[in-house]
Amino acid sequence: MTGGTTVRRAAPGDAPAMARVHVESWRSTYRGLMPDELLDDAQFVVRRERFWTAALTDERFAANRVAVAEHEGEVVGIAMSGPSTDSTDAVQLYVLYLLDGHHGSGAGSALLDVVLDAGDDVVLWVADPNPRAQAFYRKRGFAFDGTEQADDGVRERRMVRAATAAKSGV
Repeated sequence: MTGGTTVRRAAPGDAPAMARVHVESWRSTYRGLMPDELLDDAQFVVRRERFWTAALTDERFAANRVAVAEHEGEVVGIAMSGPSTDSTDAVQLYVLYLLDGHHGSGAGSALLDVVLDAGDDVVLWVADPNPRAQAFYRKRGFAFDGTEQADDGVRERRMVRAATAAKSGV
């Protein structure tokens, strides 16, 4: 990528930086949607680091694809996909977060390209309201399928993208 940003597969040594990006992104994106006590919990970064260490080393996550975006050597974005919990035939995008200041840089699209294949049917859950993320996914061929849920008190809507949409460059 240009502008000093690169995207690559994540490695176990990335877990601390990935945890920081995950928590900072949640705090900036979900403030007002999620309880402050969850977002401000002193152990939040520690728990996310344990999660990312497991995601990068535990055989239970072997089928997942995990990537980081780096800008000038600092991790500024993370993404993870894997087998869908909603469908046996689809890949699920579980995580795609960028630090503030890196939205619109192309890093999000590059992360998607690393963790998703054009031949994948894909599902994801996006917070609602979250117009920036929803617009990003719509621009990349995703559409709402009418399914909703609440997770951690946040309303989420499911978006899907068929493999043919990805192949056609929609």
